[in-house]
Amino acid sequence: MNCTDEVGPQAVSWSPLQTPYYLLDEQALARNLAVVDRVRAESGAKAVLALKCFATWAVFPLLREHLDGTTSSSLFEARLGHEEFGKEVHAYSVGWSRPEILEVRTFADAVILNSLSQFHQFRADVEEAGVEIGLRVNPGVSHSHFDLADPARRFSRLGATDLDEVLAIADSLAGVMFHFNCENTDARSIAESVDHLTRRFGPLLDRLSWVSLGGGISFTSPGYDVDGLCSTLSTFAARHGVQVYLEPGEAVVTGTAELVTTVLDVVHNEVDVAIVDASVEAHMLDHLIYSTSPSLASPAPGSHRVMVAGRTCLAGDVFGDYHLERPLSVGDEVRIADAAGYTMVKKNWFNGVAMPSIAVRRLDGRVELVREFGFDDYRRSLS
Repeated sequence: MNCTDEVGPQAVSWSPLQTPYYLLDEQALARNLAVVDRVRAESGAKAVLALKCFATWAVFPLLREHLDGTTSSSLFEARLGHEEFGKEVHAYSVGWSRPEILEVRTFADAVILNSLSQFHQFRADVEEAGVEIGLRVNPGVSHSHFDLADPARRFSRLGATDLDEVLAIADSLAGVMFHFNCENTDARSIAESVDHLTRRFGPLLDRLSWVSLGGGISFTSPGYDVDGLCSTLSTFAARHGVQVYLEPGEAVVTGTAELVTTVLDVVHNEVDVAIVDASVEAHMLDHLIYSTSPSLASPAPGSHRVMVAGRTCLAGDVFGDYHLERPLSVGDEVRIADAAGYTMVKKNWFNGVAMPSIAVRRLDGRVELVREFGFDDYRRSLS
């Protein structure tokens, strides 16, 4: 099925979609959202979607039923959350400009500043609009498998570090944000970190209305101790008299999408290398950045070794080295698993390779093509 670039969302049968495309599954989203609902109900915490991870607004109507709003890392993300999601808008940026502050204050519920210098620079502008002020505080501890993603790494620019200086402005703050986790699957680690926050920042926390514990808590992963997390969060909230916020991104969308591709060629250089009509560099960039490989949803695993590679000229544009149930041939379909988080928000036009379309399998099983990208999108993105 060849669709024009200008058509809106349309329901299609399962087979005719032209690869490559991201396929989001609302039933899988609903399973994660049921856990989000449980955490919100049992812990009292609120959850705001981290748009830096996932901002595909075609599924916001479903997410809106289970989340309290959105949190952003830029003006554009904050505006998207306001216009397409609604509910609470937490507007954070590592570095705001004054024109951005003057715009974001018109619709944000809270503007979160990254440093004390930004606080002093923009406090009056935010207060003038009657918007709550938050401050990111670097807790000095973190859980990350990668130094690149460690917000408490040496020389980190992420968050204020001087507690005395923060206490001096505490009466002007509605809340603080501690973002210090990345793919943390251990509820005990969260409990230990929260205890650290109490010990180090207790006098500050007792003067606030809310505290955001950020994202990176993988509480929808199989076997996660949800009860333990809820107990930790509710105890922390009661101890300091604060509303706790979580900022889930991957916890909401993990395991909910595939990147569906077609094999264009198979070359042999010691091993078979199947070249698909998508790209790690352009369409799943995080795997290239962190030197990881995605798993495959299909074909099934087996004994036949094959590398699956992207179609750009980058030599390292390789999804991974796999053992599959059968050799791959031109025209075969390859489905890259877990393709929701940090993919569509990072996709790019490297090599002028066409971006994957975006399709959604709705709760009732219909597959809806919600977005295609063509040459005009490519040209407009450049000049």
